[in-house]
Parts: sequence; structure tokens; C-alpha cells
Amino acid sequence: MNILAALQEIEELKDVPEEQLNWLISKSECYSVDEGKTLFAPGDPINRLHIILKGGFTLRLKRNNQFVSVGKFEQNTITGMLPYSRAHSALAYAEALSDCQVLSLDEKYFKEMIRDQHELTTVFVHAMSTRIRQFTQREQQDDKMMALGKLSAGLAHELNNPSSAVVRSSQELAKLLKVNPEKFKNIIKIKMSDEVINKMSDVLFSKINSGIKELSLMEKSSMEDELMDWLDDHSIEDSDEIAANFVDYGLTEEDLDSMAAEIPEENLNSILSWLNQVLTTEKLVHEIQDASQRINDLVSSVKSYTHMDQAPEKTSTDIHVGLNNTLTMLNHKLKNVKVIKNYEEDLPLACVLASPLNQVWTNLIDNAIDAMEDQEVKELTITTKREGKFINVKLTDTGMGIPQDIQDKIFDPFFTTKPVGKGTGLGLEFVQQIIKVQHHGSVYLESEPGNTTFTICIPIEDN
Repeated sequence: MNILAALQEIEELKDVPEEQLNWLISKSECYSVDEGKTLFAPGDPINRLHIILKGGFTLRLKRNNQFVSVGKFEQNTITGMLPYSRAHSALAYAEALSDCQVLSLDEKYFKEMIRDQHELTTVFVHAMSTRIRQFTQREQQDDKMMALGKLSAGLAHELNNPSSAVVRSSQELAKLLKVNPEKFKNIIKIKMSDEVINKMSDVLFSKINSGIKELSLMEKSSMEDELMDWLDDHSIEDSDEIAANFVDYGLTEEDLDSMAAEIPEENLNSILSWLNQVLTTEKLVHEIQDASQRINDLVSSVKSYTHMDQAPEKTSTDIHVGLNNTLTMLNHKLKNVKVIKNYEEDLPLACVLASPLNQVWTNLIDNAIDAMEDQEVKELTITTKREGKFINVKLTDTGMGIPQDIQDKIFDPFFTTKPVGKGTGLGLEFVQQIIKVQHHGSVYLESEPGNTTFTICIPIEDN
């Protein structure tokens, strides 16, 4: 292979003086990598600059005990160690897709190259800048997809319960309405005075209007036993089902005694069965309404959280709405966390980019939840307060805390304390970019074991 000609075909190197390319060839090693073999593997030191002259490599990373492809090095790619790079060791496998030819320059020649080969050095520095930009964009996209995956899982979880309740209750309602004709026949045969009908109607609708009673399990069980005994004494069919339903709506033995005094014994079973049918229908309709409202509230929260129907520009926004919507979105992760809201009343609206700001709350709250994962006390306190021309939002958790020696690094790109696969290290860097650059605000951290507070300071007016 004519290495010089191969280098001159590379777009980035075509304008580099020939003598500098010859210097590169003289100091480098050219070798073959057979198909299926690796150029480097995770943990290998990054101490050589590589130029792929022939063939190509796929980058594979092991995640959750499976190998996934995360990129490619095609022919004419410049990679490996580059001038001023801070990389120390490889994170992935570079596996040859075919028989390859690679030109490699050891980093020990970098000082000489930087001093004497200016155009060549410029090309490699530019390659490093491009690589950083591409890597950052890819990591940002991965971080967004990870966040989207978490939110999607949470939404699926939150929507599953009310949607299942709607399906279950509607099926029960359909089944109930099918047996109504028989019960209607039984009830229509009964002759009662207007006075008795009015009394029965008053009892029924007063209980319906009062709604389902909130009772402890012990209270409910005790009252059901009492009503079941009464119903059994009066030979009422399905006494267990009727007792449970009557207790839900607050019907007591006194109510039943009052009815029994007005109704002939032979009609009591039909009338109480009909009342139970009406109350059951009412309960199922209430369950469907409640579950449907929960779905509607969640969809509204999603719409408000993403501001999907608004242009990406600063608008006067209620900070509390964004915080509450974020809590709704993360509700599936907050099941065992006590959330304390210390919201200042009459907090002024702030001129902000609402959707990016919600990403700030999402990152900070999600991190707080993860930090409290193994803690006995799990409390998240959110405090809002006006301070002059600014709004301060404090998010305090009872997690493990952030060690003092790394607190000044947590906002650095790609820095993370989470295990591999759980975090990219971009979350807090995004927080700082959104608050400082987009909103001209500031972010402060105070942390010790059991008490970590992030304070977000946002101008009320757009600067």
C-alpha cells in the first residue's frame, strides 16, 4: 500500500504539506487487523493516534450482559489519542468488520509534532473538537432518550390503573344491566303508597348524594357483619354483597328497620335487592368517572409539562404548576417518598422557558429519589420563596449526600456518581446550562449525609 497516497485521499489531510505527512509515516507503525479481531478493548490505555487506511471497525459496548453497537470507525477515520485529549482508557470494543490497515502514532511523538508540524497538528486538534461535539450530542440524545424512557414507563404505569378500572367497571356495569329486567319485574308488581315510596326515595337519594363513606378496614368489616346478620335474619338473598354495598353508602341497621316497618315482609327481599342494584350502578358509574378523570388529569399534566402546544419562548409561568406536573410525571417513583410542599402563597409568575425548566425539576427530583433509594427516611421537601427580583426553589432530600471532595465536579459534563448504565453525567450539566445560560439564574448546592439541598435562583423578569 502507498501510505502517502492513502493519507492524501483523506479529506482532513489533503492540504497538509507532504513533508509533514512523511514525518507522520516515519514515526508511525502501519499494521493489519484481521476481520473479527479488535483494535482495542475496554480498559486498554488510549495512548496512540489511529488512522484507518483500509476497512472499518464497529464499536461495541456491553450493557446489561448484552453487546450493543454504539458506532463505527469507517475507512479514513482519524481516532484514538489526539493532541490535548484527556481520555485515558477505552470504554468499548473496536472490532474489525473486514481485514483492516491501520496507521498508529504513539503519543510520545506528540510534543515534537505540536512543535514542528503545525498544519498536521491543526488537523488532529480539529478532529478532536469534532469528536467531542459529536460525542456530546450523542450522549445528550441518549440522556434524553433515557429520560423519555423513564417518563414513558411512568406514564404507562400511572395510566394502567385507571384504564384497567374503567374497563373492569364498564364490564361489571354491562353485566349488571343485563339482569335488571328480572329485578324490575319483581319490583314493578309491588303496590306501595305514595308516602312509603317517598320515604324510600328520600333514603336512597340521600345516601347517593352523600357519596361513598371513607371507613377503616376494621370499621367496614364490623358494620358489614352487623348488616349481614340483619339481612340473614330477614332471609334476604345475597346478604354479603348487599351488606358490603350498603355499608359503602352509609346505610345502617336503623335505616333497614325503618324500611322493614313500612314494607310487607314478602316484598322486603325484592325492594332491598333493587336498592342494592341502584347503589351498585351508582358506584360503578362513580368509579368510571373517577378513573376517567385521573386519565384526563394525567394527560393534561403531560401536555402542560411538555408545553407541546406552545412556541419555545419565554412566557409568564407559575413555577408551582411546573413542579406539580413534574411530581405527577414521576409519581410512579415517589410511592415510598413523602413529599412536603412549602410553597409560598401568591408567588409571582416568572418569565421562563417552561419546558426546559421542567427538565430541571425532573433531573433534580429524579436524582433525589435515586439518592434516597437505600435510606430509611425518604422525604423530599420543595420550598419556593420570592427573594427580591428572584424566585428561589429549594429541593431538599434525605439521601446519602454528596461527598465534599466531589461537590465542585458534579456540574462537569459526563461526571456521574451513578453506576455504569444508570447515568451519563449530563443531567446536572443540563441543569446548569438551562438555569445559567437560558435564564441567567444560578444553582447552589449544600450537602451532608441525610440533607442535600439544590437551590435554583431564577429572575422573575427576563433579563
